[in-house]
Amino acid sequence: MSEHSRLDICGTIDVHSDAGLIAPILTQMFEQAPTFMALLRGPEHRFDLANPSYLRLIGDREVVGRTVAEALPDAVAQGVVGILDDVYRTGVPYTANGARFVIQAEPGGPTQERFLDFVYQPLRDSDGKVNAIFIEGADVTERTLAERAQRESEALYKGLFDAIDEGFCIIEFFDGPHGPDSDYVHIQANDAYERHAGISNVVGQKLREMVPDEADAWVARYGAVLRTGEPIRFQQELVATGRYLELAAVRIEPPSRKQVAVIFQDITARRRAETALAELNATLEQEVEKRSAELMKTEEALRQSQKMEAVGQLTGGIAHDFNNILAGIGGSLEMAQARIAQGRIADTERFLTGAKSAVRRAASLTERLLAFSRRQTLDPKPVDVNGLVNGMLDLIARSVGPTIAIEAVGAAGLWTVFADAGQLENALLNLSINSRDAMPDGGKLTIETSNRWMDERAAKARDLKPGQYVSLCVSDTGTGMTPDVVERAFDPFFTTKPIGQGTGLGLSMVYGFAGQSGGAARIYSEPGKGTMICIYLPRHMGEVVEAGEAASDFAEPAPVAGGETVLVVDDEPLVRLLCVEQLEELGYAVIEAGDGPSALKILETKQPIDLLVTDVGLPRGMNGRQLADAARVHRPDLEVLFVTGYAENAVLNHGHLEPGMHIMTKPFEMEVFARRVRDLIDGRGPTKA
Repeated sequence: MSEHSRLDICGTIDVHSDAGLIAPILTQMFEQAPTFMALLRGPEHRFDLANPSYLRLIGDREVVGRTVAEALPDAVAQGVVGILDDVYRTGVPYTANGARFVIQAEPGGPTQERFLDFVYQPLRDSDGKVNAIFIEGADVTERTLAERAQRESEALYKGLFDAIDEGFCIIEFFDGPHGPDSDYVHIQANDAYERHAGISNVVGQKLREMVPDEADAWVARYGAVLRTGEPIRFQQELVATGRYLELAAVRIEPPSRKQVAVIFQDITARRRAETALAELNATLEQEVEKRSAELMKTEEALRQSQKMEAVGQLTGGIAHDFNNILAGIGGSLEMAQARIAQGRIADTERFLTGAKSAVRRAASLTERLLAFSRRQTLDPKPVDVNGLVNGMLDLIARSVGPTIAIEAVGAAGLWTVFADAGQLENALLNLSINSRDAMPDGGKLTIETSNRWMDERAAKARDLKPGQYVSLCVSDTGTGMTPDVVERAFDPFFTTKPIGQGTGLGLSMVYGFAGQSGGAARIYSEPGKGTMICIYLPRHMGEVVEAGEAASDFAEPAPVAGGETVLVVDDEPLVRLLCVEQLEELGYAVIEAGDGPSALKILETKQPIDLLVTDVGLPRGMNGRQLADAARVHRPDLEVLFVTGYAENAVLNHGHLEPGMHIMTKPFEMEVFARRVRDLIDGRGPTKA
């Protein structure tokens, strides 16, 4: 570099001063400067100087001694020469910040975009005229691009921020008069904030200035988020604007920023709708309750009407059948009385036999009624249902006739049931006869057994408790039943058979027996396709006990007594008279009483008594079971025979009798009664007759 050039660079330095000392320093600064520098002389802007930073910027092109137009055609295309001309002509510096400049080192070659901060500084000669332009600047491409990216990011964030439909804000806590972190200021908020919260220009507003009456509640909510870092979701009313808001809040990390971000939406309309719906529901519930009460009242009236109709049908049927029976008994006794008056004793036998037959029919009718009402006296024992069915097949075949084919399908491994075998046989025979009557032209009768697991749903459909059951089903290919007939088929005295061909008590007896045995009976039928009736009985975990052949009631005459004493207690004088007469005639010493307290006085004496025979339903506050229990306090080994019209709860303890207690169902024949007394006194009697 020439001394002349150094002097130009120095501007005001005197060539006769210490130029020899300063020039090397300036040269070194020029060469090593991180900013780019160049010196252009004359109006044609010829490069006189260019430092390494400038040369690197323009792609290391040779420029010294050449004009800008010659050396940098890419700069000419971007208007640089025009700017230089203005600076040279006016003497006014030109400054640019972040100016874009596209560098193309070779014509047609690759381009490079740069951003520059620079100044075109005019230099003057001793006459004050511009004779050169000093260029100095810095490449700020990285900074400019970073700023641009930041601006774009901020613009994107702002666009998204304002595009969110929900209200959004960032709050910053600060210490206030109410204590540390007792207030906060809104530092950011989107456009939707005002739409949802109903408060405008919220940025910069402090909570306690905005809503002083509600500030504590909001500080408590968001303060907990700031302290714990746990996000929350909640609903709260902004009382100041009457808006119900659904909000979510999260702490902005790190905690030292003391900032919480909140997003929320106005749910006022929804809350009002929910309130209106709740009020409507309450109104509807009241209406439903009112209608339900009316329906229940109507249903109760209907049930009462149906009940009265059923009672009328029941009493009518009972009256009809008992009138026939009483007519037979009364007529037979009148004829016998007349023959005795005429001295024709031999002719009375057939009338007395007819009266006894009518009594047995009455007893059978009563037994069926008690079966329906679940009050019959049962003798439950473990029963093998398959064995019972097989033992009944011959009788069923004779009962249904040759035109009906019978098939028995017994399940392998069938469980045992605990039931009265005799009553189960009667039920099976009744169902078979019903099936026969439904197939007047013949058909097929199927008797099927199976093990059934009843879950909650299946048990509920059959009015049973969930558990294990054995089913005994009788199905036919007969005429079937309509739904209304199925509904009433178990009602007593209901029958679809012609008058005189059925009592209407067969199915009701089956229904009552199944229920009394802890099970149920159900009908499955379709008109024209047949009927299946199933009895469901609970499984019994015990083993079947084989019983010996029962002795015939009439195998031998009533045994004679050996002077034993029997106490007979019954409030019905005629029944008591007959029992006493029968026993005295056989040689027993008989003591009688009409109620429990009177009998107990006798039992508390030292009078020897071998057997207590008592009715169950007794007057004066003590029934037969209570009498027996009281008697056994003084006579623990006393045998007791209960005589009753049905299995009253007072006698049976969950279907069981105490040892030494026995039961006999009225009505009974006197000879059977006498043999039972003898057996019990001798200690060999069964528990039931």
